[in-house]
Amino acid sequence: MQLNSLIAKQIVDRAKKIIEHSINVMDENGVIIGSSDPSRLHQTHEGALLAIRDNRTLEINDSVASTLSGVKKGINLPIIYDSKVIGVVGISGTPEEVRSYGELVKMTAELIVEQAALMSQVQWNKRHREELLLQLIEGSSLNEGQLLSIAQRLDLDLAQPRVATVIKVIPLPGEPVTLEHLQKLVHLLEYPERDNIVGIASVSMNEIVVLKPVTIVSNAWNRKEEEKRVAKLLKRIDQECDFSIQMAIGDYFPELVGIAKSYETAKATIESSHIDDGPILFYQDRKLSVLVSSIKHDPWRATQLKAPIEKLVAADSKGVMLKTLRTFFEQNCDLAQTCETLHIHRNTLRYRLEKIEQTTKLDINNLDEKVQLYLALKCL
Repeated sequence: MQLNSLIAKQIVDRAKKIIEHSINVMDENGVIIGSSDPSRLHQTHEGALLAIRDNRTLEINDSVASTLSGVKKGINLPIIYDSKVIGVVGISGTPEEVRSYGELVKMTAELIVEQAALMSQVQWNKRHREELLLQLIEGSSLNEGQLLSIAQRLDLDLAQPRVATVIKVIPLPGEPVTLEHLQKLVHLLEYPERDNIVGIASVSMNEIVVLKPVTIVSNAWNRKEEEKRVAKLLKRIDQECDFSIQMAIGDYFPELVGIAKSYETAKATIESSHIDDGPILFYQDRKLSVLVSSIKHDPWRATQLKAPIEKLVAADSKGVMLKTLRTFFEQNCDLAQTCETLHIHRNTLRYRLEKIEQTTKLDINNLDEKVQLYLALKCL
């Protein structure tokens, strides 16, 4: 830990509230880097050099001051951090007047240094956690030795199985996503401590990625345990935040290289979703929709796949046939359940399905053509 002009200024400002005497802060080279008298900045203080060399409090009277360069009468006390002298704090005045303030000002200086060191460590941890997360989700040319070394310094266990989760912040209507929103969400995900690896890893700056530890049972991860954690998170967000979220939880893949695969499944899940789909999305529940969604970005394949349904939409001005087909698939092609859901007679359902077949030129009783209809609906 080294003193800098910012920390020195904090020490001077705090000490000025305690005493009215002039305050100077010198670095490990005896140079004044903070002072209540700006004219003394950047001068070498020979009294500070003695205090640093001998690690002792040095009182300077008029006669001593006359023999040293850059020095006025007063008292100089070494600033100690981690059992090392990293600088000196000086109080100008006759030693008899300022002696009683010495230890108080020294303690104030050392507390400010400790706070700065803690904040520096927190920022280091945050920066390296995000860097670790980015390397894990990118997955290309992973240097496992380097990652394990960083994780060890961060007190993270990379042997712990994890699934990737992508969380999108949804602000109040008409409001943008702010850095404060993201920081609040990161705090909720990191505390209480659950060994999450959290980072803002989206170009659009409205998404957060979390690598969540999971329990593996019979080669599968314990989803019920995660559902309980997610429910608690949603409750906290509802109580403490002025925004909502949509969370996509990816699949589990073993080993470090599996984290990138898990992230791809989570990212694809949230990209293929709508706000109306609800706050929690599991890739496992939406696998087919997610996989099919990529076809939408391939114009040729999407056109071919959607052609039958577009015929149905064109011939079905009231949307009755489309709704019937959707319900039929939602009820797993169960005729009785479809009739009950739509509140129609079985014969009415048969009639509608025949009309759908005639319009689309696809046979619902043919497995291959039934799948084409199902996928076409997914591409709408």
